[in-house]
Amino acid sequence: MDPSFWVWAGFVGFVLAMLALDLGVFNREAHVVSVREAAIWTAVWVSLALLFAGGIYLFGGPEGPRFALEFITGYLVEESLSVDNLFVILAIFGYLKIPREYQHRVLFWGIIGALLMRGGFVYIGVLLIERFEVVLYVFGVLLILTGVRIAIRSEEAFDPADNRLIRIVRKFMPITHEIHGSKFFTIKNGRRYATPLLLALVVIELTDIVFAVDSIPAIFGVTREPFIVFTATMMALLGLRSLYFLLAGILDQFRFLHFGIAFVLVFVGLKMLFEWWVHPPSWVSLGVIVLGIGGSVVVSILIPEAPDEDLT
Repeated sequence: MDPSFWVWAGFVGFVLAMLALDLGVFNREAHVVSVREAAIWTAVWVSLALLFAGGIYLFGGPEGPRFALEFITGYLVEESLSVDNLFVILAIFGYLKIPREYQHRVLFWGIIGALLMRGGFVYIGVLLIERFEVVLYVFGVLLILTGVRIAIRSEEAFDPADNRLIRIVRKFMPITHEIHGSKFFTIKNGRRYATPLLLALVVIELTDIVFAVDSIPAIFGVTREPFIVFTATMMALLGLRSLYFLLAGILDQFRFLHFGIAFVLVFVGLKMLFEWWVHPPSWVSLGVIVLGIGGSVVVSILIPEAPDEDLT
């Protein structure tokens, strides 16, 4: 697949237009994002992703159907791995006591930063794979090790109070303990201070770099097409904010989700290591990934965590 410059430019223009519409029209005023609003926006982003896949199917040439399946598979992989990031975002907001009406603003600018960083990572990944085929095997091993680590990790929640990133950021900038509306900076006694909103934004951005180390190699395990890798990654990130507000209240109920994420990472890693001998069709990869993530969600619903018994 070799889209023209105008196709690339058109997609980037679409992303910028949607971001401008989001912040400039629908979210000009700070407000608490309701579950209904989040559900509507999630449906919008998913629908746009499916429409985009349909466009690839129709205009992708003889390989259009395969490219469309690879886009959907890559989109699901990126969206699934992003859910793990939502747990961290939820913990950061809770620790810094960011009011719900200002969380959208932090996530908006956080997504913009993530779009730029992930775009850079995709570009670097393409260059490395084109020049050094062995990078694919390095990515495969990395994904398998990460999957195993996630599967056996402790169920202890992420604790921002013990997070090294937050301590480092505090050392490099003076930060107030008070929220000053939707501002990232404020002036006190003639000195500029960062607010907790900026601290949350910086920590979320730095944390996203860590998650990108898993997600970018994972999508290269689905497809080598730079346009598919880039667009699937960007579309998944665009829907991350609405997905956060939709799932924030029930994230802790997905107690087996990390097993599904680990399964996907190990599967994609093995696929990269053995692709010279085994070439599963795109629909098989899509089915395995849907089964892994969907199965972990279903099991979480069917086997909820037992409530703590009151021993007093």
